[in-house]
Amino acid sequence: MRLKNVPGSREAVAASDHVESDPEQMKGRWVRDVFGNDNPIHIEVGMGKGRFITSLAAINPDINYIGIEKYSSVLIRAIEKAETKPLDNLKFIRMDAEDIESVFAKGEVKKIYLNFSDPWPKDRHAKRRLTSGRFLERFANILSEDGSIEFKTDNRDLFEYSLNEIEPSGWRLQAFTFDLHNDPVMNEGNIMTEYEERFSSEGNRICKYVITLCEQE
Repeated sequence: MRLKNVPGSREAVAASDHVESDPEQMKGRWVRDVFGNDNPIHIEVGMGKGRFITSLAAINPDINYIGIEKYSSVLIRAIEKAETKPLDNLKFIRMDAEDIESVFAKGEVKKIYLNFSDPWPKDRHAKRRLTSGRFLERFANILSEDGSIEFKTDNRDLFEYSLNEIEPSGWRLQAFTFDLHNDPVMNEGNIMTEYEERFSSEGNRICKYVITLCEQE
């Protein structure tokens, strides 16, 4: 997907109070020095325009949320939402997901959301998929022992690939569905992203899984 350039977006992101400008310095210190509380941290990796994580932060004030987005031209839209209704429990980071271990300490994150991630359809690019074993290892290094990952996509091939990566990577599948919006249990309380609303309106079924780390021997 080719992203439209937004003139001045990089400068606006750098100047925004909603964006943590030096996230590496906050490693292990997010709760104490950024949020000033002892609430759990939930992150969304590849948050797009931010509707999902902004909505979660608004209805869950006792959870700290951090949205991660690589592209300034997309992140600027999330910042605009945050400026409309500032939330003390929401921060953004502009960064590549590959660097996530440099930003969060072991066990610092309680939950990770992956919503409509780039499917990287070519086999040679499989390691770039956020649900690959390579990324699951990174996520395992920042999640608490009782942490989890929730993943949504409309790409059936990516979802089946992702299911196959779970067990070999040391994770346990807790729940999954190939048709989220017609699954009354998994769809309860579901918040749709911008992509999800569009894809489902076009007749695409939404897949979702929830995974947790296997207990260590």
